[in-house]
Amino acid sequence: MSRSLEGAHVRVAVVGAGFAGIGAAMRLSASGERSFAVLERAQSVGGTWRENTYPGVACDVPSHLYSFSFAPKADWTHRFATGKQIRDYLTACAVDRLIQDRLHLGTSLISAQWHEQDARWVLHTSRGTTTASVLVLATGRFTEPRIPDIPGLGSFPGPVFHTARWQAETDVEGRRVGVVGTGASAVQLVPELVDAGALVTIFQRSAPWVLPKHNTAYTPSHQQLFAHDDGARQAHRQTIFAEMDDGFDARLTGSAQNLELQHQAREHLEHQVADAQLRAKLMPNYTIGCKRVLLSDRWYPALNRAEVMLENSALESVQGNLARAASGRQHQLDALIFATGFEAHRPPMADSVRGHDGQRLSEHWQNGMTSYASTAVTGFPNCFLLGGPNSALGHNSALSIMEVQIEHLLSALEHLPEGQICEVRRSAEEDYTRQLDARAAETVWMSGQCTSWYRDSSSGRVTLLWPGTASEFARRYSRFDPQKFFVRQAPKQTPALTAPAPQHG
Repeated sequence: MSRSLEGAHVRVAVVGAGFAGIGAAMRLSASGERSFAVLERAQSVGGTWRENTYPGVACDVPSHLYSFSFAPKADWTHRFATGKQIRDYLTACAVDRLIQDRLHLGTSLISAQWHEQDARWVLHTSRGTTTASVLVLATGRFTEPRIPDIPGLGSFPGPVFHTARWQAETDVEGRRVGVVGTGASAVQLVPELVDAGALVTIFQRSAPWVLPKHNTAYTPSHQQLFAHDDGARQAHRQTIFAEMDDGFDARLTGSAQNLELQHQAREHLEHQVADAQLRAKLMPNYTIGCKRVLLSDRWYPALNRAEVMLENSALESVQGNLARAASGRQHQLDALIFATGFEAHRPPMADSVRGHDGQRLSEHWQNGMTSYASTAVTGFPNCFLLGGPNSALGHNSALSIMEVQIEHLLSALEHLPEGQICEVRRSAEEDYTRQLDARAAETVWMSGQCTSWYRDSSSGRVTLLWPGTASEFARRYSRFDPQKFFVRQAPKQTPALTAPAPQHG
């Protein structure tokens, strides 16, 4: 719902209504908190799963683990959910958990400024100015699509778009479609394009490691069991979690588990691609796990088809409908689709958030994102990040980290009566960063031949992944630790304002 925020005050303002924002709102509501609001720039919830609607979009984390432990869904149809199923799940969470009246859709955060005297964040939004005692940034990593700067791209006469801005009206049947990139989106999209009758040219800068997906269906009897037996459903979830968490060892350089994972991927490639020349082009030149390991049973079969041409080099330039690759080869195209990822290292929202000394969050992160517990940043009091630095996982569900961050937030709120300020100590952030850097150095993410979105492009540090197991993160950071924070009283007490009664419209 869209309504004015002018003059309102809430204890907690949550920015973003994807998994992180919806999860935080649900737990805030369940904890008894009533003075909170969720600001969402779009007209519906869903975040990544609202934005990505390309054919074949799906999750590569098992569905029972890619959903909240506190909002289980018993009737997932398959081991891996489609994008639409996940979007529907999030919409149902927003409705069923009675947080809808706290959602402010169509409300963009223009800027956020900390005011020390009042111990409040002043939030300028597209629907008025509001204040909050606590700011929760839940804007996600995959909000701004990244399209590389290709000379001549503006001269291309046909459709040009990113997978996260899918143009459903584009008819690909019989058309020559260029796909730039071979990451997770491309691996899901290309088989669908070929099935729809497209003639596909793939521009591959580096080949991905791919494992079988084995997307088995849940039978009606499974769904009934999970619906009526919480113990069975929880045990199923825990089994998946434990199996995936064990996968962290395969991200350690030189480990036996890493060698075994690479062997499985090689077998998958050899089994599905008989042509030796094509197979050589599809063999990665880096250690498995250095970049995101992809799951697909359809990617390699699609590349075997006559309708697909693998250009084993990057797109270099465009002149009209002629696309030139780094190899020098040229390709006539009717449409160009970029599956090139997102601006994950420099979240655009960081330019709009200023801490107590007026410094922008983006300035604090100019040499790469840092934090304490992947949740708090020094210089930004009463501010908590969900899905912040080093909170993604390369081997398990990021939701397991996100839930811990939400519990950390709730624990912090217990220590923060109105008028209290908490700011993470600089020493805590620096110690955490040193620990992460040391642990990341032991992983394949930092191997010499590896470049990936896991690492900051300027500093080379791993700034997106947590270099450990999800269970360890939960043990260490589910509770707020006052010793890591400087807790103080606001210089000036401002009487608390009550949140306005929700008004629809």
